[in-house]
Amino acid sequence: MEVKTAIEKAKKNDQIAFNFLLDKYWNDIYGFQLKRTENENDAEDITIQTFSKAFDKIATYKEEYEFKTWLITISKNIHIDLLRKRKSSISNTTNKRNDDDFFDIIDESPSPEDELITEQNLAKLLRDIKKLKPHYQQVINLRYFQELSYLEISEELNEPINNVKVKLLRAKKLLAEIIKKK
Repeated sequence: MEVKTAIEKAKKNDQIAFNFLLDKYWNDIYGFQLKRTENENDAEDITIQTFSKAFDKIATYKEEYEFKTWLITISKNIHIDLLRKRKSSISNTTNKRNDDDFFDIIDESPSPEDELITEQNLAKLLRDIKKLKPHYQQVINLRYFQELSYLEISEELNEPINNVKVKLLRAKKLLAEIIKKK
C-alpha cells in the first residue's frame, strides 16, 4: 500500500490503513523520541500518544506536508507538554521558603480517605473495563495489571507487537469513551 492511499483510507476509518501507517512510521517516531527522552518507557508512551492523536486528527492532515514530518511535529509537541507538566509539578512541590536552616518535608503517603477513594475508583474502573470486548479486556489486564511489556504481551497473545500496540491503543480509547459517558 502506498502512503497517500493509506492516508486517504485512514481518513475513511480503514483499520488496515491505520495499521499500515503505524507499522511504517513507528520506528521513526520511537527513534526520534528515544533520542530526545533517553528513556525507553517515555519514548514508547509518547510514540503511542503520537499515533493516537494523529489518528484522531487525521482528517486535519494536509497533503502538502510530509506525513512523517506531521507525526514528528505531533510527537515533539506531546514531549514538550510532558516536560512542562513535569516542571510544573516539580516547582509546585519544592519549598518556596528562603530559610535554609530547614526544609518542609511533604508527607505524600495516602490518608485513609485517599485510600478509600482509590479503592472506589479502582472498582469503578474495573466495572468499566468489563464493558469492553474480551480481547480488549485481556490486553489491558496484561499491560496494566500484570505489567507485562509489549513484547511479553505479543508472545502471550501470539500476535505481532504492533498489533498489540494498536489493540491497546484502541482499548484505551474505548475505555476513555465509556468513562466520559458517565
